[in-house]
Amino acid sequence: MFDWLAENWWALWLTVFLVFAVVEMLTLDLFFIMLGGGALAGLVAAFAGADFWLQIVVFSVVSLLMIGFVRPVALKHLRSSPADQRSNVERLIGESALVMEPVSANGGLVKIGGDIWSARSESGVLAPGQHAVVRAIDGATAVVDPQPNPQTNPLPEPGTQ
Repeated sequence: MFDWLAENWWALWLTVFLVFAVVEMLTLDLFFIMLGGGALAGLVAAFAGADFWLQIVVFSVVSLLMIGFVRPVALKHLRSSPADQRSNVERLIGESALVMEPVSANGGLVKIGGDIWSARSESGVLAPGQHAVVRAIDGATAVVDPQPNPQTNPLPEPGTQ
């Protein structure tokens, strides 16, 4: 077995690449995929007939270059998504909300879209039926402010849905 591996280092590099790819799928931080790129470079060096020590050097150099130069550029592009591509709770910021139960600095309930959220307001007490705007999401609590001018097509009143 070890004799075969000593003659076929490409199998080790392929395995290392697959392990890094699986770990990257679990972490999603673009670090392990850079190491996977280094493993692929080691695989190419193995196919080119390089000694194992040279394969390790190629793996190390390519991995460090990718971590140092490719990863920051990729992270910058991933984090600079336009507002219409926001996901999860980020998309709720700026949305209209309907106050279901009085909202104060201590708490309350609002309806955002079709979901009921716990909410708090740092700008006074909001009465049920009043419209508000989501300013931020703090954990599972929406931080809302009174809506300056209600839209012409507001959310339905409490109890109508």
